[in-house]
Amino acid sequence: MAGAAEKPPARAGEGAARPDTGGRRLPRTLHPVAWWIWALALATAVSRTNNPLLLFLVLAVLGYVITLRRTDAPWARGFTYYLYLALTVVAIRVVFRAVFATGITPHDHYLFSLPRIPTPDWYAGIQLGGPVSLEALLSAATDGLRLACMLCCIGAANTLANPKRALRVLPGALYELGVAVTVSISVAPQLVQSVQRVARARRLRAGRNKGLKALRGIVVPVLEDALERSLRLAAAMDSRGYGRAGSATPRSRRLTGALMLLGMCGLCAGAYGLLDATAPKLLGLPALAVGSVLCLAGLRLGGRRVTRTTYRPDPWRFAEWAVASCGVLSAVLLFVNVGYNPAELNPSIYPLSWPTLPLVPAAAILLAGAAGFLAPPPSAPTPYITAPRTEEAA
Repeated sequence: MAGAAEKPPARAGEGAARPDTGGRRLPRTLHPVAWWIWALALATAVSRTNNPLLLFLVLAVLGYVITLRRTDAPWARGFTYYLYLALTVVAIRVVFRAVFATGITPHDHYLFSLPRIPTPDWYAGIQLGGPVSLEALLSAATDGLRLACMLCCIGAANTLANPKRALRVLPGALYELGVAVTVSISVAPQLVQSVQRVARARRLRAGRNKGLKALRGIVVPVLEDALERSLRLAAAMDSRGYGRAGSATPRSRRLTGALMLLGMCGLCAGAYGLLDATAPKLLGLPALAVGSVLCLAGLRLGGRRVTRTTYRPDPWRFAEWAVASCGVLSAVLLFVNVGYNPAELNPSIYPLSWPTLPLVPAAAILLAGAAGFLAPPPSAPTPYITAPRTEEAA
């Protein structure tokens, strides 16, 4: 008799054929702290300029890096919503500038006029309505675009870095604070995932996708899912002893708090001394160094009461150094004012003209885009491999 024997499907790694890597290093996920250093440094560089050409170049670099190096994780799907938030910020900034008019000069290009609302005497300095000029709207748009780019930099860090893996590298004294920050950062990606899942379910059921009824049908399941997720998170944190007092004595906790408070005051005084040229010399680097030492001592003392173990800690290799250095060098090149005119970073709208693109700042921003190919490619999801079907004949 002839019969056919079918083998059950096998997962990759369970008797199935493994992909041939040709002796190359397997893909891995970059250290989350490297992505955060890169994104925060790029946001610092953005704060230096309001040149729209440079700001659009930053957005292009962010899109390039995210397209190449984001994973399929839930938190990696929300950058589009950060772009929507950025557009909303620009629109609000422009509308507020048009409504809360600050007057126009004789050299402005008049566009239209809004009805003026009289304000009381104690509300002097602010007028509602009035003439609106092209220069005022462009100034508001560039200011809003700078803030939008900063938001997109933070969104890029949330998209590329795993927030749960970033919790591993925090000192023991900041572990509980890090858990709270991680939970708060994860809220937006989880809400995006819930909205996408509910909208997909409504499409499969041929439900309405537009209008107030569709909004009500999406909001209620999303809120219910968020409540259930919060209850599960609270139960998990309680079972793991989150918020326990530990073995620290009241004296140790007071000493830790005093060291951290004094250290933060020293850091603030040092930053003020570095930014203000008229401040005493002791408020510069000395205060910054003393504050750093006090903060490290407080973290060291507070970390003794927390004992944590790490399974397979994330490595810090050449790729992490390269990605972090790209962002830091971009910020440094935009702050040293070498090789270009500093006025090109903040072009004036009087007279109204097309802004120029300075070569050195543009090269610095493009240098940050090198993280797209310096970072290792993210690990692909494990494929489901089916064993070949064999037939045996008698």
